[in-house]
Amino acid sequence: MLAFALRRLFVSVPILIVSTFVVFVMVSLSANPLSPLLARNPPPPPRTIELERIRLHLDQPILERYWHWITGIFSGDFGPSVQTTTDIGSEVFVRFGVTLRLIVLAMVVALILAVIIGVVSAARQYSKFDYTATFFGFLFLSMPSFWFAIVLKQVGISINTAVGDQLFYTIGSSSVIASGGFWTQFGDVLGHLILPTISLALTSYAAWSRFQRASMLEVLNSDYVRLARAKGLPRWTVTRRHALRNALIPLTTVTALDLGSILGGAVVTETVFQWQGAGAFLLNAIKQSDVYAVEAWLLIAATFIILLNLIADLLYGLLDPRIRYA
Repeated sequence: MLAFALRRLFVSVPILIVSTFVVFVMVSLSANPLSPLLARNPPPPPRTIELERIRLHLDQPILERYWHWITGIFSGDFGPSVQTTTDIGSEVFVRFGVTLRLIVLAMVVALILAVIIGVVSAARQYSKFDYTATFFGFLFLSMPSFWFAIVLKQVGISINTAVGDQLFYTIGSSSVIASGGFWTQFGDVLGHLILPTISLALTSYAAWSRFQRASMLEVLNSDYVRLARAKGLPRWTVTRRHALRNALIPLTTVTALDLGSILGGAVVTETVFQWQGAGAFLLNAIKQSDVYAVEAWLLIAATFIILLNLIADLLYGLLDPRIRYA
């Protein structure tokens, strides 16, 4: 398994380099980092514009600019920002730290709900529970993520207004707390996570629960499960010990493939709830034509997706011992 993981990491490096190069060329050709400077009124002197071109390496060919950027990453230099006071490296890691706590919590909640409801729906096929779970699954699946986030935010505001107190936080990822211990700050961060996590988790759960139900139904109708039932094992023992592990393999694949969509959903959710996370960082960088900031965001996002897909591949061997990493 270790050799397999190293091979996958070795293959992922050229994929990461090619993807960053393609995105670097596309962003460089579609955006002008000098546009915020040229839009000023009165316009800056030509000497100021020329110095900015040199600082942003715009006087160099695009291949040379990419090489300068990709080699600088190994020393922690993610390139110059349009905002001269912004250190792209430190800023993007702080912003992703804010976003990752939303993504991780939402994925955990969505996976727990998807597995439980998917398994129970399959075990009680065509029951009232199955029909109810199917209805709500398709309901959440059909909702646009931005619309659902806006609805949850308005519901939270309405509840706060009705009770005359702050039960749900609807703006920001945390409050400015001048004093307070660890648990006070932890409770504050957790309170700000409630509505965004519900918004992101339910839209993901809706699709994953359907995959889990379909996979579980297929496994429950397999020969080895029927043999276990024929030997007199209790139904839930067969489901839990024999069927569930194999039924989790398709869900693991779907979860890994959906990481890009979850990250995109997190950007939308952060925008609705006005979080200063990776989503706000990316949108601000695009608005200001900050090529190196956009590249840094995409590099970290791509690395995150590649690593989690590697973890998903390794989980296959734990879920099904028949899978061998030759």
